[in-house]
Amino acid sequence: MQWTLVIPLKPLERAKSRLADTASDGLRPGLALAFAQDTVAAALACAAVADVAVVTNDALAGRELAALGARIVPDEPGGGLNAALTHAAAVVRASRPESPLAAVNADLPALRPLELSRVLSAAAEFPRAFLPDAAEVGTTLLAAASGRELRPAFGADSRVRHRGSGAAELRLDAVDSVRQDVDTGEDLRAALALGVGPRTAAATARLLIPGQ
Repeated sequence: MQWTLVIPLKPLERAKSRLADTASDGLRPGLALAFAQDTVAAALACAAVADVAVVTNDALAGRELAALGARIVPDEPGGGLNAALTHAAAVVRASRPESPLAAVNADLPALRPLELSRVLSAAAEFPRAFLPDAAEVGTTLLAAASGRELRPAFGADSRVRHRGSGAAELRLDAVDSVRQDVDTGEDLRAALALGVGPRTAAATARLLIPGQ
């Protein structure tokens, strides 16, 4: 079974505001792009993934991620994360109606293809399933089988909301790279400890991060 992944990315100038204690305004857009590039590259290297669609209206991000092999879907609704994912899922399903679909965060810079494959294999056992983030509050991956609606509920406390929507919660060991998204400086240090991709490594080399 091969999956189609949908990855949402907001305009880079508005991304990663919670990293303000770690990176200046001038550096955060570059960090957000690096996170997304390493996430997309790892996803495309996963044997369980057929293709990756990035939903974004950011021109620079669109060019850079398309160069890696991602399909770019414009965020036509412009109504926030869940509206963007619902729109992109419909676009993707129009061309690949039989493919299972998974929404994945754009800020998984330590993502490892084999760990992603394990998560997708576990998700395939359910009509809908999700993986909680490392903080056990949010969600880093939401999956829907062929013929099932994604029904995304990302945002604050999305773990509770996805579980309440009927999606199965995946409880897997040794998939830390799929759970470690980056919102804060502490998250970034945790991702660096796991081992990030080359673009994030280059982007963070300019930062002075305690504990590195």
